[in-house]
Amino acid sequence: MGQTLAEKIISEHADKEVRAGELVIARVDVAAVQDGTGPLTVQEFKKLGKEKLNNPERTILFIDHASPSPRKELSNTHTVLRDFSKEYGAVLSDVGAGVCHQRLIETFVNPCEILVGADSHTCTSGALGAFATGMGSTDIAVAMALGKTWLKVPATFKIEVNGKFKEGICSKDLMLYLIGMIGADGATYKALEFCGDTIENMEMSERFTLANMAVEAGAKAGLFVADEKTKEFLKSRGREDKFRTLKPDSDAVYERVIKINAEDVPHTVSCPHTVDNTKTVDELGHIKVDQVFVGTCTNGRIEDLRIVADILKGKKVNPDVRMLICPASKDIYLQALDEGLITIFVEANAAILPPGCGPCVGVHAGTLADGEVCLATQNRNFQGRMGNVQGFIYLSSPYVAAYTSLNGYISAK
Repeated sequence: MGQTLAEKIISEHADKEVRAGELVIARVDVAAVQDGTGPLTVQEFKKLGKEKLNNPERTILFIDHASPSPRKELSNTHTVLRDFSKEYGAVLSDVGAGVCHQRLIETFVNPCEILVGADSHTCTSGALGAFATGMGSTDIAVAMALGKTWLKVPATFKIEVNGKFKEGICSKDLMLYLIGMIGADGATYKALEFCGDTIENMEMSERFTLANMAVEAGAKAGLFVADEKTKEFLKSRGREDKFRTLKPDSDAVYERVIKINAEDVPHTVSCPHTVDNTKTVDELGHIKVDQVFVGTCTNGRIEDLRIVADILKGKKVNPDVRMLICPASKDIYLQALDEGLITIFVEANAAILPPGCGPCVGVHAGTLADGEVCLATQNRNFQGRMGNVQGFIYLSSPYVAAYTSLNGYISAK
C-alpha cells in the first residue's frame, strides 16, 4: 500500500513509515510566528526554561499584521519580538519586509521540509512541496525549543484538475469554486494534494494561491509535487541547491478524489460572510462596491499586480470606489516599481500601501465604514474581518478586482 505526499514527507521527519491517522513526533525544519501570535509564543517559550532556540537561523519572527503599528499597545508587542530576536538569535522580518507567508516562500522554506507557523495560512509553503501547517502559539513555542512537534498524520484528498481555463480565469477562481463545492469545513484536518495537467502548467504564483487557501476548506495542508517550475523558482531566489522532490506512490490511498475540468471553472466570488458562500459573477447582478483591495498572502504577488495593471493601464478607478493595492513583500514592491506597475496604479488613482497584511486583518489601513462593501483578493470574509462587523466582504481574483474597481460594481469585463 503506497503513501500520499503528506505521508512521505512526515515519514522522513518521523524516521519511520507513517499512515493517515497515526499520532507522530516529527522534526521541524522551520518555525515561524507573526506579531499577532508571536508575543504569546515568546511567553510560552520562556516558561519552558530553555536557554536557547533549537535552530535560531530557522526560527523566524514576522512583524506584518500591524505593519506599521497603528497604536502603542501593538508597538509594545512588536518590541517583545524585536527584543527576543536579539536575545535568542532568531531571525526578525520587520516592518516593510512583507507578509510572513510570502517571505517564507521567498527565503526560508524548501521542498520536502516541515514548516510549522502560528498562523493558519502557513499552508502557503505547501506549493513548494513542503508540509506546511498552522498551529497554536504554545505548539510553536515547543517546536522552537525542541525542533520537534507532534501531529496526527492527515488523510488526503486528491484534487485532480485537467484542461485549460477560459480567458481571465485565475487559480483563485478555481480555489473558490472548489471550496464552494466541498464547503468551508469539507476538508477539515485533511491534506489537499493538487495534481493534473492544469496544476502542472500553473506558474508558482498560482500554486501559492491554491495552497494558501487550503485552510479555508478546513485542510491541514495543501501540497504540490516539487517540479521544474519549483526548481526555477528556487533558482530565482538563490537556493536552487535546495531543490529535491518526493512524489506520491501510484497506489497511494486517498480518502477522496475530486476531479475538476478547468474549462468549467467560472469567475467565482465568495459572498458575505463565509468563503463557501460562492456565486459566479454573472449570478451576482450589479453589487455596488465602496472599496477594492488587491494584495495579501493570497494574491499580492507580482503576477497578480501585473494582471491588475494590464486592465487599469490608461484608465481611472471609478470615482465612487477606493482602490487599495498592497504588495505582499518588499521584493515584489521593488519589482512592481521597476516594471512601472506602481506608476500605473497611482495614475489610475489607486492608493499604495506598504508591504504587509494591510486591510485584510482589520487592524489598520482600509477599515470599512458601517454598511460598506469591499471586494478583496484576500482569503477570508467572515463578519468583522476587515475591522467592522457591519461591513460586507466579497472575495475574488485580481482579474475581477481590477474590472470591479473601474465599473464600481462586481464585474469581470
